[in-house]
Amino acid sequence: MNWQIDLHSRALRFLEVNKISQNEIIEIIKKTLKKFQGEDVNIDIVKIKGKWLGFHRIKIGKLRIIAEFNFERKRVYVEVIDWRGSAYK
Repeated sequence: MNWQIDLHSRALRFLEVNKISQNEIIEIIKKTLKKFQGEDVNIDIVKIKGKWLGFHRIKIGKLRIIAEFNFERKRVYVEVIDWRGSAYK
């Protein structure tokens, strides 16, 4: 898989504070890309409307990942990683 995955500084800070590995997030993104390609992967992803138009929300328990997928350039930009109530602020 030749996708570039970039994380915003807010997302990186969340991972550092909560002692979550970047590799865990990258694995979730890889699963999401497989789902987009039509594979049967158990992952909850939805397009976001309103302020976050153009982004997708990935839900893993209480964790939320808000990311933008550019299929032409094969790039994923993770804007926010946060807990359920704080992710959309």
